[in-house]
Amino acid sequence: MDFCTNMRRLRKAKHISQSVIAEKLNVSQRTISHYENGTCQPSIEGLIKLSDMLEVSIDELVGHVVEPK
Repeated sequence: MDFCTNMRRLRKAKHISQSVIAEKLNVSQRTISHYENGTCQPSIEGLIKLSDMLEVSIDELVGHVVEPK
């Protein structure tokens, strides 16, 4: 899965509205909608705050999977 899909899924699983996330990230609700639609991406600082809020690693949030060697 990619970032936008993961973010939406994780946010809904935690029952957190886009508005609440927007307020905590100091961005508009529209920006959060853009993140979830894949039209823009958060800054590194935003990713860190999102992963903390959603209680997941940044790797999980962005859909990065490390394949064993």
